[in-house]
Amino acid sequence: MKAYRFINGGAIEHLTLHDEPMLQPQRSEVLIRVRAVSLNYRDLAMIKGSYPRGQRAGLIPVSDAAGEVVAVGADVDRFSVGARVINSFHPRWYAGAPPSTLSKDSYGSARDGWLVEYKTVNQEALVPCPSHLSFEEASTLPCAALTAWSALTDGAPIRAGCTVLTQGTGGVSIFAVQFAKMLGARVIATTSSASKAEKLLTLGADEVINYLDHPRWGEKARELMQGRGVDRVVEVGGSGTLPQSIRAVAAGGEVVLIGFLDGSSPEVDFQELFRSAALIRRSSAGNRAALEDLIRALEYTRVRPVVDRIFPFKHAADALRFYEQRMFFGKVVVSMGNS
Repeated sequence: MKAYRFINGGAIEHLTLHDEPMLQPQRSEVLIRVRAVSLNYRDLAMIKGSYPRGQRAGLIPVSDAAGEVVAVGADVDRFSVGARVINSFHPRWYAGAPPSTLSKDSYGSARDGWLVEYKTVNQEALVPCPSHLSFEEASTLPCAALTAWSALTDGAPIRAGCTVLTQGTGGVSIFAVQFAKMLGARVIATTSSASKAEKLLTLGADEVINYLDHPRWGEKARELMQGRGVDRVVEVGGSGTLPQSIRAVAAGGEVVLIGFLDGSSPEVDFQELFRSAALIRRSSAGNRAALEDLIRALEYTRVRPVVDRIFPFKHAADALRFYEQRMFFGKVVVSMGNS
């Protein structure tokens, strides 16, 4: 079988294709024919050596996949041959509080990921694909979709009439727009592109702020809320955008820390943070039970992920280069074909 590995980090050019033996499933394991994988910013961060948790050299990259079961080991009772499945982002976090092994189980940084034709995993690390989604669409769910879902449903769950602020047009942010509207919330989105603003409005955003026109977009968001602020900020930028997120959030609202796209390090005004009376929490995708909740919601609403571009497996490096440009709207996928 074919598998991609980063033998040396630092550049996309170090991604190399290898012929490797196909492992057969052992007790409680299944063999997956991988049909599609989706990219996340963490994949680029690992290549560049900027992933906060660090990464081992030589691993197969990418954390999110969809495929079909082609063989099962002894005592497998969750899936049968032919089942369409996606992986849990955290393979041993089933429910409740995260286990102490969370970082040790991270695909692409601590263990082999999914940019491979076949993969053997424990049956407990998988969930069924939503029936209405293609493999390419389903591959976007384990990290980005679940992260957005957890940002909105953990803590004080978003309900009809709440207001959610999203940042940009990456995978988590686009899912956050879709899920917030699914839950009956008002959405204020930010972007720097007029064309992307139109797409956000078409997707369901109620207002869009161009942050190039309004560098203090947090104050603009508060203005749109008649001075009250928003109930939830899905904070994907990191330290560079956090000060404006704090300005945007309502007293008693939540800022959910997702990513670290903006590498700048402006100081956070403690007095501003104190006055906000907001809860700041971090979201790391979620557990298997939350992913199953998300899938039930998708099955009921028939919401579909937004996929910007699909690259063939042989052009996986091109997919990463395209992702690096950050010009996409939604998700970027690598497909093995045969969807």
